[in-house]
Amino acid sequence: MARGRLIEMDTGLVKVHSPAKINLFLRVLAQENSGFHQLETLFATLDFGDDLTLEEAGPGITLETDGLDMGPLEGNLVYRAATGFLEASGVTAGVRVRIGKRIPLGGGLGGGSSNAAATLLGLQALFPDTLDDGRLIDLAGELGSDVPFFLSQSPLALAWGRGTRLLPLPPLPAKPVLLALPPVQVPTPAAYRLLSHERGKAPQSQSSQLFSLEALSTWETVGDLARNDFETVVFRDSPLLGRIRADFQDRGPVLSLLSGSGSTLFAVFGDLETADAAKVKMEQSFPGVLFLLTSTQSRWTGPLVESGG
Repeated sequence: MARGRLIEMDTGLVKVHSPAKINLFLRVLAQENSGFHQLETLFATLDFGDDLTLEEAGPGITLETDGLDMGPLEGNLVYRAATGFLEASGVTAGVRVRIGKRIPLGGGLGGGSSNAAATLLGLQALFPDTLDDGRLIDLAGELGSDVPFFLSQSPLALAWGRGTRLLPLPPLPAKPVLLALPPVQVPTPAAYRLLSHERGKAPQSQSSQLFSLEALSTWETVGDLARNDFETVVFRDSPLLGRIRADFQDRGPVLSLLSGSGSTLFAVFGDLETADAAKVKMEQSFPGVLFLLTSTQSRWTGPLVESGG
């Protein structure tokens, strides 16, 4: 597994950048008997995210956050990642994790999964030689479908199955990305229920698509594949999201989609000038929606692990 940059390992403090992601396409395939759905998706990381600081502390796990509220401790993916690591490694020390939280919860940007992966990488740096890469990957898969992608430290990857089968790919050139963060939450279980109900009425609506790896090598060919199977049902349930997506399409993007099951929408643009102009116009059209301009990553810059005071 590729590593982030490790610096001054003896100080007992590790800082990790935890990037957000978007899905450049997302297909929801068959539902297993277990209730899980098979997926096929293309992940890309963004130059936008959270920052975690981990340090050895007294007994137990302490989480501190400045920024967005992260909900109950026991259900938090960072807490679960830290618990799993300490139990699997046999480390008896406690750990304190401070999170500078910017990625919104429940927005389809993978913030919780990215934080969990950053926690595993940070703890591996804090307590070296306690868990090998294989066990770390197992822990990531147990935490959630997106966690192995962030743990892979690849800015672009094809994922399938439950999202835990990964093929890291050469990154595409960095492009400006405009995020729309509406005041709406789309819980993932609810999105799956909507989709299952829709497909129950029309079982033949599930379609597969063949493509070559060459189709994932340029923005133009990726744009031809862009599709998110959640969009139809999520937009019907939350019409505001559908209106934002339609407005994005009118601004000339390379591609525009709902990310994950929502509620964040994004548009990838060919140049910064066009993206800036789209941001100004859309802020006027949707005053209650936060628009954030960032970019995709063309090389891996996070989780960037730094140890030191």
